[in-house]
Amino acid sequence: MTSDKLLEMLNKAIARELQVSIQYMWQHVQWSGVKGFAVRDEFKKIAIAEMKHAEKIAERLNYLGGKPTTKPDNITVGESLKEMLDADIQSEEFAIKFYKEIIKAAEGEGDVTTARIFRKILEEEEEHHDTFTTIKEEV
Repeated sequence: MTSDKLLEMLNKAIARELQVSIQYMWQHVQWSGVKGFAVRDEFKKIAIAEMKHAEKIAERLNYLGGKPTTKPDNITVGESLKEMLDADIQSEEFAIKFYKEIIKAAEGEGDVTTARIFRKILEEEEEHHDTFTTIKEEV
């Protein structure tokens, strides 16, 4: 039986995934200029990956008897490429830390499937963090 705490954590993860999928997509749409051409497709690609994470987590939460949220966390688009990347790096750093907590909680409850799902998502979040920090080095 899954604890209410783990179900709440999964819903917080969904809210975060919705937040960044919107945030990164709007950055893709709004950014322009020479540097924008170099990064806008990365914003879009990562936004789509984040939406797939939200879907995967929602499916798991639903299976465990929870009700997935439809409300994203606070969205920060930013006005400049630097502001966008700073917000994105911060979002990914939060996810990396939080998803490690979810893995630990799931393992503590013997929920190997949730832990496995979040290990895979964590790997992709670390790749996103690497992409954003690499891009920021060029800004």
